[in-house]
Amino acid sequence: MPDIPFNSAENKAAQSADQSFCVDADRVYDSCGDKDCLSDLRVFFTEADQQIINSAVSARIREANIINTAVNVEPVTYHCGFYSVDMTFYFEIVLDVYQNGGSAPSTVSGLSVFAKRVILYGGSGNVAVFTSENESGCVDPSESALPTAKVQVAQPMALTACLTECCSPCMPSAAIPDCVTEYFGGAIVPSQARSVLATIGVFTIVQLKRRVQMLIPAFDFCVPDKECVTSTDNPCDMFSRVDFPVEQFFPPNLADIDPDNIETGCGCN
Repeated sequence: MPDIPFNSAENKAAQSADQSFCVDADRVYDSCGDKDCLSDLRVFFTEADQQIINSAVSARIREANIINTAVNVEPVTYHCGFYSVDMTFYFEIVLDVYQNGGSAPSTVSGLSVFAKRVILYGGSGNVAVFTSENESGCVDPSESALPTAKVQVAQPMALTACLTECCSPCMPSAAIPDCVTEYFGGAIVPSQARSVLATIGVFTIVQLKRRVQMLIPAFDFCVPDKECVTSTDNPCDMFSRVDFPVEQFFPPNLADIDPDNIETGCGCN
């Protein structure tokens, strides 16, 4: 295999030749970001964990995780080019549950569901898209004309949780996908004598995009500018390339910390 001329003069000269190419790519037509504090989310459990909740005296939230997000896109009536993006978030709420004042807590996981809608501009398109990637051979033309919604969710921030008496059994307002049921290892049951209300913070970014053809300037192919490091099965060879963790043995002094980070409460790097 011939050597790649990393950072060679010939390579740089080739990159200086300005050219234009037509690419088929996703263009983002509209996007938005949100910071939501979701308070008093009811937490639902499997049968075994619900029995633990029924006899609990207190609960403390440990963490929150995003399991799945169901996304649906529909055109907005009388507003050409605008679409509603309906999102249903499925969260795992991890709790430390105390049976009495002196016992060690039991760790249980439950499900919380939150639904949200945003309106974004997605452009107008009436072209049905058919590709060789459609293995089934059948495509709904009305669905292919819609823009594609992309939802990004950061790690939720676990804030608080509390026990509450449950007046009547209830289930999540949205349907529970099979992947969520499998995640908890069993069916989610209605809340019973006691329930848990959790409060979490969520950061999301929602985008509406379409597949379009664009003419873009290009210089050359993306040739790597560094050589690959050959891996080895010898653990000692791998360990020899790890830097000594000096900061673990010698924490920084107060004078070494950036004063700007101290003012914002982020000095403990």
